[in-house]
Amino acid sequence: MKRNYLLFTLFVFLFSFIQAQTVAFVSEQTNKPLPKVSVFGKDGSILAYSDIDGKIDKQAITPSQEKFQLVYNNFRVATLSYSDFSQDVIKINDQVKEIETVVIKNSKPAKYIFIKGNFNAYVTVNSKLNSYTDGIVTYIFDNKTKKLKSANVEQYRVFRLTGPKSEKKETSSWDYGNSLQLPKLKNVGNPEEYKTKRNTIKELKGDRKDQIEVTGAALQEKEFSLFGFRFFDIRTILNMSFEKGSEKTLKDFLEYNEVAFVKLKHKSEPDYNQIILYNNFYPTELNFSNDDDIEKVKFNKENSNYKTQFWQDSSFPNMQTIFSSFFKDDLKEQENKK
Repeated sequence: MKRNYLLFTLFVFLFSFIQAQTVAFVSEQTNKPLPKVSVFGKDGSILAYSDIDGKIDKQAITPSQEKFQLVYNNFRVATLSYSDFSQDVIKINDQVKEIETVVIKNSKPAKYIFIKGNFNAYVTVNSKLNSYTDGIVTYIFDNKTKKLKSANVEQYRVFRLTGPKSEKKETSSWDYGNSLQLPKLKNVGNPEEYKTKRNTIKELKGDRKDQIEVTGAALQEKEFSLFGFRFFDIRTILNMSFEKGSEKTLKDFLEYNEVAFVKLKHKSEPDYNQIILYNNFYPTELNFSNDDDIEKVKFNKENSNYKTQFWQDSSFPNMQTIFSSFFKDDLKEQENKK
């Protein structure tokens, strides 16, 4: 009996300890978890990013980075001190932006489904921004199979930080601008295809939308070597949002977010560098067509390419203004070659 009591006490202690290592962000209005909340340190570093349960690791928050900016849906939603993270739950006003209604331009079924929208993508190295892009893109899906056929960029901007070098053996100083990519949306039309042995899937039913989180990992126990470089701890977190209570079809699709992690170093470097790629897409229009030939431009990460100031639309996910508030003139837009 005494032994069982000791084991029970030990279990309770360990459970409490594990719980104390996380902080959960929840909505002030609904008390529901808030995934995809970014925690920025005072130097612009992205220190944490909440999962589908709204949780982050407390250990990612250090006193030296105070004050902390919380960013949700591409808006600043709160400024916190280090002591605020002593709480297990932090409530956030998440009503800064309404869910945009996707305009259905043509409801008559046809061979292809066009989903047009806004995107942004950025890369961080050891939590600090390295490069950024945003723009307008149209995805074309086969209406019968719901499989992605093509991604067509219409306009875009590219920003890079001054300072990155091209030292082959110093991966921490590289310019990772060429790693910028469009959100993939590969299986958005067939979410069930994410259900594999390699992936872990969670669902969150909210008051305004339903979300699916798909996580996967590779190289967790052993590094991969190639040409003197070492890769380790590859992870992905993919989040798709659909209309509340819907069948989660392309007509119900509201948002796509993906975060990819990889640790990288040259064999001569003592420590790994944490590279993180963020990719986000927000649909604005859905259309049916029998013609898949649309106007597009080449997505060249060496320059920008736009004809209108699309980022000034109030619904556009303009993370560039947030990054520029930290990095000022060091965040340079690449030449617009329209």
